[in-house]
Amino acid sequence: MLVALIVGMVVFEALIVVVANTISPGQLFSSGGKATPSVYRAFSGSGGDVSIASYPGLLGAGLIHPFWIAMQLTAIGSLAAAAVAADVESGTVELVMVRPVSRNRLLAERTAALVLAALALNAAATLTVAAGVALSPDIHGEVPIGGVFAAGIMGLGFALCLIGPALAVSAAGRRRAQVVGVTIAIGAVGFAVNFIALAWSPAAPLRFLSPFHYYAPGDALARGGVLWAQLGILVGAGAIGLLLAHLLLRRRDLAP
Repeated sequence: MLVALIVGMVVFEALIVVVANTISPGQLFSSGGKATPSVYRAFSGSGGDVSIASYPGLLGAGLIHPFWIAMQLTAIGSLAAAAVAADVESGTVELVMVRPVSRNRLLAERTAALVLAALALNAAATLTVAAGVALSPDIHGEVPIGGVFAAGIMGLGFALCLIGPALAVSAAGRRRAQVVGVTIAIGAVGFAVNFIALAWSPAAPLRFLSPFHYYAPGDALARGGVLWAQLGILVGAGAIGLLLAHLLLRRRDLAP
C-alpha cells in the first residue's frame, strides 16, 4: 500500500509541475482580464496572501489537493488503525503482550513506523516538486528551492497533526473502522471548515479550528521558508494526541 501511495504521489506532483510549466497559472484561473475569484484561496494552500493564479499558488494547490489529502489520510488511517485497534478487534493483542512487550513500547514502535510512512510520502512529494522547480527557470524565478523544502516540512507537520489524534482513537477504540472514520472526518471536515472560512467572511473565525489554516504550503513556497508558528501548532496538536494515546493505552482493558 505504501509503495503504491508513494508512486501515486510522485506521479500526481509531477503532473502538477508539468501543468505549471506548460500553461501559466494566470491563464488557468483567470480570463478576460478578470481577477481570480477569492473562493479559490482555499485551494492555493495559503491564508489568502498567495493567489492560486501564480506559481507558488498552483504548486501549493498540488500540496493541498484532495488527491494529496486522500493519500495522506489513507496511510495515516490504515497504519494508525493497525497500531492498537486492529489487534484488539482481531484478538491478537494478548498474544503480542505475552512476549512480553510493554504497552509503551508497542505504541512507540508503531508510532515510529507511522511517522516514517508519513515522512516517505511527504519526501516523495517534496523531491518531485523540487526537481520540477529546478528544471524550470520560469517557476524557479518565483519559487525558491528552499520554499519547496519548507512546504515539505509543513506537510510533515500536518501529517503529525493527524497522527496524534488517530493514534489516540486507536489506543482507546476496539474497531479499526473507528480510527479510519475519525481520521477521514478530521481531514474532510477540516478542509470544509477552512474553505467556508475563506470564502464567507462571517465564518472567518472558524478557520482557526481547521488544521488547513496552519498548513499553508502556498505561503511557504512564496516566502521561501518554514512558517514556524504554524508548524509549532501542528506539531503541538500531534504531540498532545500522542500523549493522550499513551495515557489511554496504559489505562484501558485490552481484552477483545
